Amino acid sequence: MKIALVGQPNSGKSTIFNAVAGYKAEVANYAGKTVVTLRSRVVMDGVPFEVLDLPGIYSLVNPMAEEAAAREQLLHARPDAIVHVVDAVVLCRSLELTLELMELSVPIVVALNMMDEAGRKGIEIDAKGLSEALGVPVVPTVASRGRGIDDLFRAARDAASSGKAARPPARSPRVEAAVEAIIASGAAKACASTGLTPRSLALHLLEGDEMAEDAAGRGDPALLEKVMSLREALSSCGGKPADVVLSADRHGLSVGLFERVAKVRKAGRRTVQDRLDDFTTHPVWGYAILAGVLFGLFELVFGLGKYAEEPLLALFKAVESGLEGSLGSGSLPAALLSGLLQGFSGGVAIVLPYLVPFLLGLSILEDVGYVPRAAFLMDTFMHRIGLHGKAVIPLVLGYGCTVPAIMSTRILESPRDRVVAATLVNFIPCAARSTVIFALVGFALGPLPALGMYVMNLFVVAAAGRLLLLLRPEASPGMVLELPGYKVPTPSAVAKKLWFRLREFIVVAWPILIAGSAALSLLKFFELTETVDGVLSPFTEGVLGLPEATGVPLVFGVLRKELTVVMLVQALGTSDFPSVMSAAQLSVFTVFTMFYIPCLATLAMMRAVAGTRAMLFSLVLATAAATAAALAFRLGFALFA
Repeated sequence: MKIALVGQPNSGKSTIFNAVAGYKAEVANYAGKTVVTLRSRVVMDGVPFEVLDLPGIYSLVNPMAEEAAAREQLLHARPDAIVHVVDAVVLCRSLELTLELMELSVPIVVALNMMDEAGRKGIEIDAKGLSEALGVPVVPTVASRGRGIDDLFRAARDAASSGKAARPPARSPRVEAAVEAIIASGAAKACASTGLTPRSLALHLLEGDEMAEDAAGRGDPALLEKVMSLREALSSCGGKPADVVLSADRHGLSVGLFERVAKVRKAGRRTVQDRLDDFTTHPVWGYAILAGVLFGLFELVFGLGKYAEEPLLALFKAVESGLEGSLGSGSLPAALLSGLLQGFSGGVAIVLPYLVPFLLGLSILEDVGYVPRAAFLMDTFMHRIGLHGKAVIPLVLGYGCTVPAIMSTRILESPRDRVVAATLVNFIPCAARSTVIFALVGFALGPLPALGMYVMNLFVVAAAGRLLLLLRPEASPGMVLELPGYKVPTPSAVAKKLWFRLREFIVVAWPILIAGSAALSLLKFFELTETVDGVLSPFTEGVLGLPEATGVPLVFGVLRKELTVVMLVQALGTSDFPSVMSAAQLSVFTVFTMFYIPCLATLAMMRAVAGTRAMLFSLVLATAAATAAALAFRLGFALFA
């Protein structure tokens, strides 16, 4: 038994999925977050079934890139029941998708979500009346608080077991006449390849759906000719194109349903959330608040990280000394064990103290609902580099991890936009690169210079975006971004999200840190590090002005950027970086690490999303930008320090 969760972006669909399936989908308070299909086996009252969390979708007709996967699952995987998660605040608009889903002849349950938010805005909805009007179960829910979830899935399970699909409401007489004419002309022949019913196929054909037209053209060219004549008849009667007539007809039905079951009270006094938005989205104060939020986040990361790093390093140093003494200093087992221990301690003492508070702060900002306000403020900036505001989402995700950020570029409709956004994501300092910034610049020079690194990064991203705009000059479409209400984050949700993101470091990155550290110890034992450093010294020493020993850490940084700091400790023989590197060298090393070749996982994802040529171009561009930025810092320190 398969139950598919369908809904518009930001309707709370993934929150409902997580409520029953555990934290297997990342929930964030902005549109376009879910870009893959997630599934989980659930048992309720002893009955097992599978729940699918489909990507957000607005319409089944001519879907955009991120909607195509959802339609594919609905039409060809054929779930036993559909749970349509509806944002009660925008019920009228959401019902248009409900009407489309009802044409698929699949049992449907409507989850009337965010009922608390609707009530706060003065919208009263008669759920029972809506159920009677649609002929499907309607369950009020507040997914963020777990209200109505049990009732929802019991209703969905019962609907799937019965297999009874509701009859869709009749359209206007002229639309119904056109639908009947198409069905009579043999629409059923083209249904097999589309997954649509004859009635839904007829509606899709009248609306100009490309998939339906391709299927009809292959199966029966005469049917497509009939459709064209019916479209012309609808256009002549309505005075508008046929797809507009169909869309207006569906909109009229949804408005009628909304007026029957909902009451909107007179708007009361402005709420606290309204007043907050006056400041957070203000053309002046909004940017000041954004800068303050970022500075506060960096202070949190720097303060907690610095507090934990020193005692943890001292503890592991004592353990390492004791083990080396028992195994014999200078022996191969001692060198190997020392490398393994330094890799482990590097993760505990250098990476986690900065990574955990950074991911914690980011999770809280997402759950509060501040991230879309930041995206709103940055929309104008994004247009100046040739992208629309929707591209802010991958760039914001890039501050957490570059790999899912590049994956999320699939929400962009244009292939050109996907390539440009994925290339720019590589310039964003992810959590691993942030660890380098905090552990080097933040620890040695303070939080303000660390914040300056991020400000400088924005200018580099803008410059790279302008360059890409010159290389691929295409217009980028506009975007409507919904600002969800502010929410109080629940500790359990924040903790689960923190673990969801931290798990990648623990499972994937940490073993690489340990293995890389052991490999470096073996290189040192066999006296090979000097050879590698010597080969790279014309660049590291001659061009960047760094100590010769930084060559090997930069090489291993291609595996994982966190490894750069761990390797640097081993290469320099101390974690007290200011004692062996000047402020200029620390800054140059950090800047170069921030931009040069991304980690191998990022390159693999870039190749999968944008292709080999785009990946190689991104690699060359990032390394060139890293070298240019590092040289600029070196020159700046030489002139002004």
